[in-house]
Amino acid sequence: QVQLVESGGGLVQAGGSLRLSCAASVRAFSTYAMGWFRQAPGKEREFVAAISWSGQSTNYADSVKGRFTISRDNAKNTGYLQMNSLKPEDTAGYYCALCNRGVAASSSTDYAYWGQGTQVTVSS
Repeated sequence: QVQLVESGGGLVQAGGSLRLSCAASVRAFSTYAMGWFRQAPGKEREFVAAISWSGQSTNYADSVKGRFTISRDNAKNTGYLQMNSLKPEDTAGYYCALCNRGVAASSSTDYAYWGQGTQVTVSS
């Protein structure tokens, strides 16, 4: 049984920052890659960022590169997404997920386990 719980979402003004957390209840968390995806109303789910099992390899969508930073603390079974310089177009539900291959994949089909999501709303 795998459970992922995201937190840290909320309402923020454009230009502000938020840090999302993903707490994982899973055996051998350090063997999974972790990804973040988002989905806005009326839009398809899109890749945001991913980090390999070791934390040494990262992958970012072009739309967030330079603004968002993905990280993980394997000792705490927790992943993070630091979001800076937020824009209204970042508004979406944000979901964390685990990939059992351990690579920083960008396709949602590579991820087996998903959290319930946390809402991020950026006002102009």
